[in-house]
Amino acid sequence: MNRPGYAITGGERHIGMKDMRILIVGGGIGGLTSAIALCRKGFDVEVIERDPDWSVYGVGIIQQGNVVRAMTELGLIDDYISAGFGFDRVQVYIPTGQCVADIPTPRLVEGYPGNVGIGRRALHKVLGDRAKEAGADIRLGITISTLVDDGEGVAVTFSDGSSGIFDLVIGADGLYSQTRETIFPDAPKPEFTGQSVWRYNFRRTPDVIGLQAYEGQTGIGLVPLSDELMYMYVTTPEPGNPWYAKEDLASTMRAKIAGVPSPAIQALVGQITEDDEVVYKPLEWMFLEGAWHKGRVVLLGDAVHATTPHLGQGAGMAIEDALVLADELVKADTLDAALTAYRDRRFERCRYIVESSRAICFGQIGKGPLVDNAKATQEMFMKVAEPI
Repeated sequence: MNRPGYAITGGERHIGMKDMRILIVGGGIGGLTSAIALCRKGFDVEVIERDPDWSVYGVGIIQQGNVVRAMTELGLIDDYISAGFGFDRVQVYIPTGQCVADIPTPRLVEGYPGNVGIGRRALHKVLGDRAKEAGADIRLGITISTLVDDGEGVAVTFSDGSSGIFDLVIGADGLYSQTRETIFPDAPKPEFTGQSVWRYNFRRTPDVIGLQAYEGQTGIGLVPLSDELMYMYVTTPEPGNPWYAKEDLASTMRAKIAGVPSPAIQALVGQITEDDEVVYKPLEWMFLEGAWHKGRVVLLGDAVHATTPHLGQGAGMAIEDALVLADELVKADTLDAALTAYRDRRFERCRYIVESSRAICFGQIGKGPLVDNAKATQEMFMKVAEPI
């Protein structure tokens, strides 16, 4: 069958890019960035998201210069910067509150900061609005019921009873990816590190104008999100991956940092009062060593290289994935060549982030040698400054 959008040449179908119909599974950071990048290149894009409310938890995220560069390429840099708080330094502290390193961070885009702290809801709104404006069809409360790739196309039936045939399916559905389970049922499962992260928002104090990272077995960071808002993250050893009741989250988070001697941290402890505002998450990781696609189905972001947050690059790697995948789909002669080239361009960079972040985590909880945070951070900035 010679499907629309393809020409038969020497036994291979060559991609008629403008006519490709692409399904993205997952309406998070990676999925929405993919939608924007692909729509800008002329693809017909549909996004499905299982959450009918399209909700995002309300704390922040740190993003470095490689994301600023990516947002520039996507044409939404000004909206992005306006929604967050730009900064150009990372300060490393010991638990007493003494600053032991002040690291200038490279600016990769002239006229824009080297880093951005941004609320996840604010980032989600920027990406969601722009994906819709770009022409993506976004459907909420929808999952895949069946997926059949016959080599000519991917026949998909959805949980609402609808169906469609797509030239490509992109699994951007996170750490517990249904898409990964479907195409690679024997792939490694996400692995708990032994550490978890606690997050909480505060009114920004005047001194927090960049990332302030505290070293120690209990890692702490203060990150500006806007002129008014900042958030704290706290990483703690959690042997056995315990469960905490919702009504105990605020008091437990306070107890986790009660012994940290830094005056700046102690000034914030008493403000952690609302259980519903504490975001607690066990830290897990996974990395797919083999192929990242099978036939006409490909993975990106946490679905294929989930990292701990110690280098602040989880979302950054997903955003870069989206740009590279869109680029290779335009450049390559065949779909398989495009998907193989995408994986080849991303593999070592993503593995570096996963392994380096995990090493910091393991060092903090005694499962590996202690890592010099300042040195690791500087190396990361050099690495992500390289072209993608």
